[in-house]
Amino acid sequence: MILSFVNVKGGVGKTTTAVNLAAVFGAARLKTLLVDLDPQASATYALGFPAESRGTKLKDVLLDDAPPTEAIVETNVKNVDLLRGDLGMAAADLSLARKKDPATRLAKVLEPLEETYHAILVDSPAGLSLLSLMSLNACSAFVVPTTPHHLALDALERFFDGLKALKADIQKTPRLLGVALTMVDRRTNLAEELIAELREEYGPQVFRTEIPVNVRLAEASGYGTTIFDYEPGSSGATAYRRLGAEVLRRLREKKLV
Repeated sequence: MILSFVNVKGGVGKTTTAVNLAAVFGAARLKTLLVDLDPQASATYALGFPAESRGTKLKDVLLDDAPPTEAIVETNVKNVDLLRGDLGMAAADLSLARKKDPATRLAKVLEPLEETYHAILVDSPAGLSLLSLMSLNACSAFVVPTTPHHLALDALERFFDGLKALKADIQKTPRLLGVALTMVDRRTNLAEELIAELREEYGPQVFRTEIPVNVRLAEASGYGTTIFDYEPGSSGATAYRRLGAEVLRRLREKKLV
């Protein structure tokens, strides 16, 4: 099962969600691979690996046909491995576009790894670039993290409109697993209104669990670890445990894991 985290907007908690849900999957005894497709290599950094460190990275796999196993490292998170990202991915779009069938390149890389892992999670870059298209072509389902802000909700609408426009280019027809609300502050009237609007518009597609604003989540990433190792009793850890359980339940209902 390959699950991608996508949105046209950055700063909505994609990486934080991907990293911490990978930890939830691992705790559920699912051998999990986190793939860092984001040119900022945020997931790599969030799991304690300097993005500028030496060694084979995902860019080498996609551009130079390096074996993906050479770019995979074991993390300190139980049952979670990482296919390391690279800051060099920022300039990879043009080079990848010259490759044969670039939109399906990631899918071909990950296909043999599905025999090793119960779940593969892909942290995608913001936007609907070639890299995001590769992520959508590789996955069985996708999650769209968003925040209760006007710009984020506008971006969510643009994302779904963009998917319709790209329908002919997405060969695998992945399923929307759900929209995940992050950085929620229920103390403001605006947030209450926007969340109500979002739930009315997308109904059960929005996960019930909401991830609250929690400074510990940002601190955990800065220290290169998950929220469960950094502050397991925090509101952020509690919320991600609940979201992870909800995500796994939906995946099992769809018989994807």
